Amino acid sequence: MSIEQAVAAARATEQPLAGRTALVTGGSRGLGREIAIAFAAAGADVAVVSRKKDACEVLAEELAAATGRRVTAHAAHVGDWDRLGTLLDEVEQDLGPVDVLVNNAGIAPTYPSLAEVSEDLFDKVFAVNVKGPFRLLAAAGERMAARGGGVMLNISSMGSQRPTAGDLPYTAAKAALNTLTAGFAQEYGPSVRVNTILAGPFATDICKAWDPAAVERMAQEWPSKRVGEPSEIVGAALYLCGPHAGYTTGALLAVDGGRLAAP
Repeated sequence: MSIEQAVAAARATEQPLAGRTALVTGGSRGLGREIAIAFAAAGADVAVVSRKKDACEVLAEELAAATGRRVTAHAAHVGDWDRLGTLLDEVEQDLGPVDVLVNNAGIAPTYPSLAEVSEDLFDKVFAVNVKGPFRLLAAAGERMAARGGGVMLNISSMGSQRPTAGDLPYTAAKAALNTLTAGFAQEYGPSVRVNTILAGPFATDICKAWDPAAVERMAQEWPSKRVGEPSEIVGAALYLCGPHAGYTTGALLAVDGGRLAAP
């Protein structure tokens, strides 16, 4: 690459998603909300998806006003297999073909013990964390490949690498999501890239159920010594979905304050 080409490429990353259409599940709050905001600021039109359309509508209106991008709101339960195909159709009708898919929606319900995990709880966890992403990866990936390219990003958990008895259905589901990343990267490459962020503990709504003193004690074992702020997911998401990650696919990128590196 010549100097002129390198400079032009660097300047283009000031709006790395300009002209792109992104769909973000679980996009009305937490990490999904931060990713949706960052993508619109980076030039993308964004479809915000969650079970509660009113929350999506509030964010969409505010984000469109702040960025000048087209931002739409869509109600969908990620565990509803049939709904996800029509969701893609809706987004394409409103914003055009989806260039970037972010599978962020997830659930991690608590339970008294492993022996007391119900079939209903187990099935719900896998429906939202595995079945839904599989369906969207397959449906969106096929459309992207037919058009010549796209990017898909899964939001997994560092717990998939370090499971505990207290979150085993969730971490097992996220480990399955990691496996889907590798498989879909092979299926739809080279034109479609598929990657995953292994998210560590972030100060989102889920942390309200944590014992602050216990988290503080655990954090002292991590290089970061703290939980992450939701906005700190943005850099990795923009990288993996942007032009500088053209040679990155099938990857698992930890954004966890060093939790995986801790003893």
